[in-house]
Amino acid sequence: MAEIKILWVDDEVDLLKPHIIFLEKKGYTIDTRVSGTEALEAIEENRYDLIFLDENMPGLTGLETLHEIKEKQAQLPVIMITKSEEEYIMEEAIGSKIADYLIKPVNPNQILLAVKKNLDHSRLVNDKTTSDYQREFRKIAMDMSMINSYEEWVQLYQRLIYWEIELEDVDDSGMFDILTAQKNEANQQFCKFIDKNYPDWFDGHESNPTLSHDLFKKRVVPHLKEKEPVLLVVVDNLRYDQFKVFENLINNHYKKLEEEAYCSILPTATQYARNAIFSGLMPEDMKKRHPDLWLDDTDDGGKNMHENAFLIAQLKRLGLNIKHQYHKITNENNGRKLADNFKSQKDNDLTVVVYNFVDMLSHSKTEMEVIKELASNDKSYRSLTLSWFKNSPLLDIIQRGQELGFKLILTTDHGTINVTSPSKVIGDKNTSLNLRYKTGRSLSYESKDVLAATDPSSIKLPKINMSSSFIFAKGDLFFAYPNNYNHYVSYYRNTYQHGGVSLEEMLIPFAVYEPR
Repeated sequence: MAEIKILWVDDEVDLLKPHIIFLEKKGYTIDTRVSGTEALEAIEENRYDLIFLDENMPGLTGLETLHEIKEKQAQLPVIMITKSEEEYIMEEAIGSKIADYLIKPVNPNQILLAVKKNLDHSRLVNDKTTSDYQREFRKIAMDMSMINSYEEWVQLYQRLIYWEIELEDVDDSGMFDILTAQKNEANQQFCKFIDKNYPDWFDGHESNPTLSHDLFKKRVVPHLKEKEPVLLVVVDNLRYDQFKVFENLINNHYKKLEEEAYCSILPTATQYARNAIFSGLMPEDMKKRHPDLWLDDTDDGGKNMHENAFLIAQLKRLGLNIKHQYHKITNENNGRKLADNFKSQKDNDLTVVVYNFVDMLSHSKTEMEVIKELASNDKSYRSLTLSWFKNSPLLDIIQRGQELGFKLILTTDHGTINVTSPSKVIGDKNTSLNLRYKTGRSLSYESKDVLAATDPSSIKLPKINMSSSFIFAKGDLFFAYPNNYNHYVSYYRNTYQHGGVSLEEMLIPFAVYEPR
């Protein structure tokens, strides 16, 4: 262990000799000073890892010395020690960003704990987190081999997300590689589970997972019947791990009532999954019932231009005579305008906000080098999402909703996955363009890489023509054409895509909150 130097500042430092000897026996080097002035001179001349600072000293007080230290070395941890329990002193010290606060008399073990908490904290947390995951790794591997229900997959995925977030700050790349390999194995098994079970989830059985097309009826409508105004926020393209890292910001304004991971339909793409939420219909039925609103992949025009019309039709079909407004936010100015004027929503039974930032972020990562650098992996992708949310008009909208007494429902239409490996596919000129799914005639592909629906009606998808089929990429694969293959693969590898079959795309958050 490298030498750790501690400066102890106290006008009665001779009385602390037993504590100093105790720390020196533990391997720490201790310097002492008897006044604030001497302490400031000492930090100019020496490098210290930690300072113990008495609050009640003649001349410069402990608080005055603390302010001076923080001006000179803001990152140097200072532990305040005082005889006083007066609240204003504690508040002043905490406001000045002390590392810890101890009240005399202190014993040697208190002092040692304070040192370890501030100097060995990262190492101790790393060691504990790593050892805990090593034990959990074996249990996850065993549980994965026995999963046979949707609920069990949700539980396992949530455990993997928990460990991914816990391990992201651990200085052990090998441990993170093990977790990544375990997630890849989980996705392989999950794809087999979806291949086997997904077509059976449209038979209306009560035990089926909540899917995109029944999310509104099953999960939103019950709250609309409680006569509280509801703010429904759909953040496009939001993964479960991204939701978890910014959830604490929501908790400042709302208290969570319920949370679940519902299942996005296939393809896990906006025109299918989000239209299904607002229409309450599967794509095959959308095309039949609303041919004026539905566009196939190969049709020209925006595929999500009629969400409010779909929602109005669903509300009518459900017999809900409520006042609602729908807002689609595609840039910061629109978001800021809604936040500033949110009081205009106060008489609504339902206010819907579709927020497109995360979707734009994933597409920007594909197209802009600077975003590729900022979101080079899942950890940085989460961090970028958190930074956006913390400073976004969406957080302001949520806060305004809380002030007006809106119940908050936050969800998404599908997730996204960082694609790393290409899979060759061949189709005609009318084949759809998405990298994670294809629909068209005479598709040629690697069977082991895809979940195939040769009869789209079996999973409630429309046919562009009589012989159309769908294929969905598994895990972190993406489809690439043989033409200009190397350039295409280089451009799209390590970008965030959606439309296929993976835990990240299909198991997505739905949470309900009440105002604090």
